[in-house]
Parts: sequence; structure tokens; C-alpha cells
Amino acid sequence: MKEEIAQLDRHNCIEDCILELFSSSDRALSIEREIDAIAEEFLRRDRISTNLDLGSIVEQFRESQISAETSDLSSYLKDLTENVVLHSINTYSPRYIGHMTSALPYFVRPLGKLMTALNQNVVKMETSKSFSLLERQVLGTIHRSIYDFAEDFYQTHIQKNESTLGVLTTGGTLANLTALWCARNFVLGSKEGFTGIENEGLTAAFNAYGCEGAAIIGSQLMHYSFDKAAGLLGIGEKSLIKLPVDRDRRLNLSALRQAIQTCRDRGQRIIALVGIAGTTDCGAIDPLLEMAEIAQEANIHFHVDAAWGGPVIFSPQHREKLAGIEMADSVTIDGHKQLYLPMGIGMVLFRNPYLAKNIEKCAPYTIRKDSIDLGKRALEGSRPGMVLFLQAALKIIGKKGYEFLIDEGIRKARYMADCIRKQAEFELLVAPEINILLYRYIPQPWRQKVAAGQITELDNQKLDRFNECLQSLQLQTGRTFVSRTTIEIDGRPTIALRAVLANPLTTESDIDAVLEDQLKIAAQIPTNDEEVCR
Repeated sequence: MKEEIAQLDRHNCIEDCILELFSSSDRALSIEREIDAIAEEFLRRDRISTNLDLGSIVEQFRESQISAETSDLSSYLKDLTENVVLHSINTYSPRYIGHMTSALPYFVRPLGKLMTALNQNVVKMETSKSFSLLERQVLGTIHRSIYDFAEDFYQTHIQKNESTLGVLTTGGTLANLTALWCARNFVLGSKEGFTGIENEGLTAAFNAYGCEGAAIIGSQLMHYSFDKAAGLLGIGEKSLIKLPVDRDRRLNLSALRQAIQTCRDRGQRIIALVGIAGTTDCGAIDPLLEMAEIAQEANIHFHVDAAWGGPVIFSPQHREKLAGIEMADSVTIDGHKQLYLPMGIGMVLFRNPYLAKNIEKCAPYTIRKDSIDLGKRALEGSRPGMVLFLQAALKIIGKKGYEFLIDEGIRKARYMADCIRKQAEFELLVAPEINILLYRYIPQPWRQKVAAGQITELDNQKLDRFNECLQSLQLQTGRTFVSRTTIEIDGRPTIALRAVLANPLTTESDIDAVLEDQLKIAAQIPTNDEEVCR
């Protein structure tokens, strides 16, 4: 009897604890304020990262047993702060200029609470309703910024069941995959005696069209999401044709024309031609206008990966860099890059509002054929209402605000490039097309040889090792940060320091501080081969 009473008490205790977690109580408000305080403290810290080595942090993340009992939320927050928040990277820091992640506008945080509280699932009207309509409207706004069709086009298609002006995704990778999925299904679609690749598969499609496989063509600087897409779409990475680029990192048009002809000679169906508006390593922009014209002439789907550089369309001063993007059949833009939104917002826009019908899927219990449900023409199923952030940014920041952000990022990148050119300790490797630049540090023993253009292969290997060490130590020191990449310079892979000038809080003095910090760190690195970064 005592044991039964004890079990009932435990059950009631657990019931009370669980129900409290789902209620809007004074305790819930207190915890919310506690979390806000943790976030504020994190955002105000000076350091970019802790200097504790990764190996030591790893030891805090080996436990794999789920908690047997309910626990106190405050205790959880204490553990979270000490082991996770403390060692998180402060991407808000104006001296963190190494990756495509930066400070967010303040309205994102309170809107995040609202979005979470509403908990809308935009796969289906019955779980989102107004959010589904909002998503269609906002994607129509971005579509108009790129294609600028007539008013009656948007009045017709924004809320039309059969039309899809765009699809919101969790990032550029899924946006690129969605675009190529649509292109593949269109290129190898139904015809007499064949119901389409989506229904019958690759082998049947190749037999129906009498072809020896399929291909996707783009530059060697294509984002690695296209490697994923080639595998997922079944054509294989070997069928992803990566063409050489010129000294400005732009796709070589002669090589493109030759590749198209080679594919046809081999009997390959070309699924898409990919143009890049802002490569991830250095921000280069392909000759989109010429590529669009070649694609139209050859009747090839033209996709532009503008995940990084797409928002340049908001700058009258620099929009011409994207000339030809309005001719693309599909365009990817990442909201969590230069639209300054939180992680998890990407999108693909379609020139033809009926293209996405090629990937349409329905289900009797949720996404029915005649519905306006967004899940019908999307790779993902259940999704949160992230469109709320995008709508808020378009209304609050606006076109003029984005113009300022883009123009300032480009201006600051040019300022940093000028600083690098003026200092003998650095060598500018790739000048910024928009707001990414590549450079490297040149230790004293090699400066004269670099200036005279007399660097040997062995010299370059030593410079690579030095710059790799410099970048690693800079992250470990935690005061400032740039990333690194490997690019081809004069026919050889070269390690380069990579700066991304996208944080609106970054000033010229912050840029100076980053370079000064690198000078200090470099002075402590021996140039002797056996001692570098030991």
C-alpha cells in the first residue's frame, strides 16, 4: 500500500512538472527573462571565442544517457550557459569578418518568440492558413525584385493554386537542389509512351529520350551543394561538369560553348547551366548575361545561384553586376546571408510559375490536389513560419535599407583591400568583386621574392603553412577572426586568408584592428619549417 501511494505521489509530481512546462505561468515568464539575460550577456562580450582548445570542450559532450527524471529548468540553463553558450562563436562581433554570418537586426529576437509561440506549420493550410498566404505574397515580392514582370502577372499568380513563384527552404543548398529537381523533371518529362522521370526513373528516362546520361554544367567554383544535387538526382558527380574560370574567377565562356557541344556529341541531356552570383570563396560573379543568352540559344535551363550576391539587386549603384539574372529560369537567394535573417531561410524563385508542378506531390490526408498547400511543391514537408522574418525585414529595412547595407559592405571591402595593398606584410590575392576578398601574410624572408615575382613552389608551400597557422592561431586567440580557403593562383593551389565584409557594425577601425592583430600573431610564429605552429 505504501509503495502504491509513493508511486502515485511520483506520478502526480511528474504530472505537475510536465503541465507547468506547457502553461503560461509566472514561472514561464521568469525563465524567459533569464534566457533573455543569457543572450544579452553573450552579445555584449568582447571576445569572438574562448581560447579553450576544442579537445577540452569535447569532453563536455560525451554523455549519451537521457535524463531519467524531470529536472529543474534553471539548472539546465546553468549547464547550457557554462558548456554551450560560453564556447559559442560571437558572430555579432564587428571584428568577426571571416564567414557569411553576422549581426542580426534587433527585431528578429522578439519575432522569433512570436513565431515559436504561434507554431505554424506551412506544409498545409490547415496548420498555417494566413502564413501560407503570407509566404506566397513575400516570395512574389522577391520574384518581382528579380524579374519585374507586369502588375497583372503578380495579381494573377501570387495566390493562384496552380502557380508557384518561389519556394522557401531552410537554406541555399535545398534551394539549389529544388531548382535542379524541377529542371531535371522538365528536361526528362513525360512524352508519348513515357510518363516522366519522376514516375519511371533514370534508366527509363534515358531510354525514352535516347540519351547516354545527363549533365549539369557550371564553373569549377560552384558551391558544393551541386555535388550533393548531382548525387541525389541520380546523375552522379561525374556528370557535374566544372569548367575553368578566368583570372577574375568568372566562368570561361569559350569552355562553356565547347562543353555544351561535347555533351551533345556524347548524347548527354543537359539538365541545367549554373551561373554563380557571388562565389562562396571570393564573391566572384559569372558573366550572367552572356550565359543566359547561350542557355536560351541552346534551350537549356539556366539557374543562378545567387545565395550570396542576390541582394545586390537592391543597389542601383551595383545592380549591373547581376545583369542577366532576370533571364534566369530559377534563382537561389539565401535570406540568412545578405538579407540579414537568422539561420534557416533560403529560397528559390521561378521565372515560369508552372515549372514547380514538375515536382508536385499530394497526399490524401494532408496535401490534396486542389489545395493551395505549400507542401505540394517543396522538397521539405513540415516547416516553421520563417517567412515572418523575411516579411518583417522587407518592410522594416526596405529597399533603401538594403541598398545601404550592400553599398557599405562593398565600400568596406574595398577599404580593406586598399589597406592590404599598402602594407608590405600582406599580398592581395583576389580583389573584391562585391564584399569578399582574399589575401595572405608574407613573412619577412619572402617579401622581396614576392615583390619580384620570384617565388618558387617550395616557397609557396612554406607560405601556405604559415598562413594556415596564422589563421588557426587567430581563431584560438579569439580577439579577431578571418577564415581561410584554398584557391588556384597561377596554376597552383594557394592557401588564402578570406575576409567577408557583411556585418553592418564593422567599421574601418575594426578592419584596421583585424590586420593589426594578424601582424602581432604573425610576429610570434617562427619561419623555420620545423617550428611553425608546433
